[in-house]
Amino acid sequence: MKPGRRALGIAESYRGTDDDHAQSTLAGAVVRADRTVDDFVFDTCTVGGRDATEAIIDCWRRLDRPDVQYCFLAGVALAWYNIVDIDALAEAIERPIIAVTFEESEGLGEAIRAAFDGEARTRRLDAYEALLERRRLDIDGESLFVRSVGLDAETTETVVRAYTYERRPEPLRVAKRVARRADAARDVFRRD
Repeated sequence: MKPGRRALGIAESYRGTDDDHAQSTLAGAVVRADRTVDDFVFDTCTVGGRDATEAIIDCWRRLDRPDVQYCFLAGVALAWYNIVDIDALAEAIERPIIAVTFEESEGLGEAIRAAFDGEARTRRLDAYEALLERRRLDIDGESLFVRSVGLDAETTETVVRAYTYERRPEPLRVAKRVARRADAARDVFRRD
């Protein structure tokens, strides 16, 4: 893969408040395959809401970077089960989506059933169960679990390997760090 090829990583950070309408900070980091950081974009999504997909699409539009080739997501259940519709996201931004998680699990179905009732439960379960199954990738002795839309399994592995240096794909590592800092800064600005 060419070292200048760019990917957008999207991660979130929520440190918790007593607010009934809590917002999680989303950060997007554009990172080249050679680990050069090119750009950032920010937004929020509702903790326990259903707006993560639209918030990510809004980030993409505001970023306005047609040179970005891939979009990495730090999971599919942001901000307390705010499930990302990766098919709708791929269609909206016209780029392949690679959702990455780092832990083996039986899935989120039981956790969603325990956390929500009624229509909130049904909608989240429907969204979650519509997602493709995760695939395990072993990179440098570490396991990653990926879902991808717009790439076949072999190309997905090639792309993930090209951006992964220390367990996490670099666009996600940078986005997560920036999301945490931006979330902390939001707390500072709220106090003023």
